[in-house]
Amino acid sequence: MQARSIIRGKDIEDYSVRNPQGEDLGTIKDVVIDTGEGCIAYAALSFGGFMGLGDKLFAVPWEALQYNATDDTFVLDVPKERLENAPGFDKDNWPTTAERTWLTGMYSHYGYTPYWERRMER
Repeated sequence: MQARSIIRGKDIEDYSVRNPQGEDLGTIKDVVIDTGEGCIAYAALSFGGFMGLGDKLFAVPWEALQYNATDDTFVLDVPKERLENAPGFDKDNWPTTAERTWLTGMYSHYGYTPYWERRMER
C-alpha cells in the first residue's frame, strides 16, 4: 500500500522554504484557503527581517511549492531576486481571496495560472 502525501495546515507553520540550490528563502507562516473554490489560494511565506521583526509576507501559489520529505522543507524554484520583488503584504493586513486582481498579479509574477481559471479549463 502506498502512503498518501497529506499534511495538516497547522503543522507546516515555520517549515523552511529553500530554492533548489539549498539557499534559505524563508518560512511558511500559513496557508490561505478559498472556501468557495475548495482549494488552497496561497501559502504565506515570511522572508527577510531579523528574528521575525521587519519581515513582510509573500503570497506564493501553493503549486509552486514542492514538499521535500527528506528534511521536512519546501522547495520554491524561483530566483531569490524574483521573491524579493514579489507582491508582498504586511503581517497585519492579509489580502483576501476576494481580491482577485491582487491574486491574479501574484500568480502571474510566479508564472502560474490562477486556480479559479484552471477550474474553468477542466
